[in-house]
Amino acid sequence: MKDPARKYFDKRVTDRERAIFEGAITLGALYHQFVGAAIHDAKALERAMEQAALAQPFIEEARVKIKCPKGRRRHPYIYPELSGEMLTIDLLAKYGKARARVGMRYVRELDYPLMFISRAV
Repeated sequence: MKDPARKYFDKRVTDRERAIFEGAITLGALYHQFVGAAIHDAKALERAMEQAALAQPFIEEARVKIKCPKGRRRHPYIYPELSGEMLTIDLLAKYGKARARVGMRYVRELDYPLMFISRAV
């Protein structure tokens, strides 16, 4: 696919770097768009997040898993909302002949929802 935005990028940026960039931008967009969203149906929210990722340029695959905490007391004022600790995201970005698999998951030892590059070729 021809990219009309390519002219805005440094000519030295490789297809591999651009695939990583597109995947990373999508991870950040998903995180900031959906964290804080109400969780009524976790599976439906997972699908919505996947569809939002696939709407981004150069994203070919998207998998989202939400792990809701168990054992929380239920009463009318509990508002279950999505947090970074609940998310596991896996994306495949393709740009030119390059592919990059990027992801996000909560890393307990860092106490942080880490975004990372799994593989880039």
